[in-house]
Amino acid sequence: MEFENPPPEPIRLHPHRAVRRHRPRKPTPIRISTTTWRLILFGLTALLLLILWAVPIVPAVALAGFAVALVLSFPVHLFAQVVPRGLAILFSFMILLAVLLLLAYILLPLIVSQAGALVTALPDLVQNLEQYLVRALRALHARDLLPDTPEAVAGRLITDIKDSLGVLANNVLGHTLGILFGTFSWALTLFAVIFIAASLLANVRSFKAAYLTSVPSHYRHDALEFWDALGHALSRYLGGLALVLAIQGGLSAAALFLIGVPYSLALGAWVSITAVIPYLGAWIGAIPALLVAFSISPTAAVLTGILFLAIQQLEGNVLTPRIQAQTIKVPSVLVFLGVLAGGSLAGITGILLAVPMLATIRVVFDFFRVRLRVAEAPGGEGSATRAPSGHR
Repeated sequence: MEFENPPPEPIRLHPHRAVRRHRPRKPTPIRISTTTWRLILFGLTALLLLILWAVPIVPAVALAGFAVALVLSFPVHLFAQVVPRGLAILFSFMILLAVLLLLAYILLPLIVSQAGALVTALPDLVQNLEQYLVRALRALHARDLLPDTPEAVAGRLITDIKDSLGVLANNVLGHTLGILFGTFSWALTLFAVIFIAASLLANVRSFKAAYLTSVPSHYRHDALEFWDALGHALSRYLGGLALVLAIQGGLSAAALFLIGVPYSLALGAWVSITAVIPYLGAWIGAIPALLVAFSISPTAAVLTGILFLAIQQLEGNVLTPRIQAQTIKVPSVLVFLGVLAGGSLAGITGILLAVPMLATIRVVFDFFRVRLRVAEAPGGEGSATRAPSGHR
């Protein structure tokens, strides 16, 4: 007797047990108190400040990249009207690199050579200056107006000048070379600055969108105005500053060459560096040039003094007021006081950041001046004044 295998029963799938797509689950909230959240924010802020303090090259390179991005924003915007934005950024950086290569291969070797020769000749220049001082002090000594002999007074003055020049050179060169060569090589630093600037320019729309998204919807129009005003003020200031540095450095180098003062390129480069300091830069830049001119002849010294007096008038009455009046809109006296305050607080770094900080403060002040309203006390005649919504 044969047994047949029974037919297999059909597999029945329960409708609720059918294969389903797993929907992503929402993250489970982790409840923390307000105090804990504030402590976390405080700890993260302290950690960030500690990192910036321990590695000062990071904020320096970041600020340099931000400044380059602001300066290049104008040519990028100009080129973007004709070509895609990516090509506009590429063209702008190609122009910047071409200028840097021109400076590095043509002007920089000449400036370094003249600066080295100037440092070598500095003792002889100071000796010549001491002879002129002795001659001038003898007239005062003849009228019993000096506490000591002309030679002793001149010797003390020359010693003070040598010490001041040494301290000034160590501060300027030490800070500059320390930033460029202290932690990374100059090539890596330059690459980092260019990379940061290119990233900011390429992703500016993403940053702008994230910034506007973080603002409540009824304030986004005002937030957009603040973004545009701050970027416009800083970019115009940096572009104008670059123009001022080029004008003062080029004008002084050409004029010193015509007067017959040696090391004109190195002295012009020094003038361009000190021109970063508003109002005081022209006077500081004149000191080495006058010292060298005295070694040539009194006539050359007088002509050099007239030259830098004219440069100071040009800077104080034409160049700097135009930049401040049309971009940062800060009175000249506040700029001068801000530079003094920045120098007292943070040295050369404070001097360099004083005017951009004033520009930022002015933009913030103008933004809130027309928007902030003081609410009336409860029980007043009218309802509390509401802040403008931004819809116009």
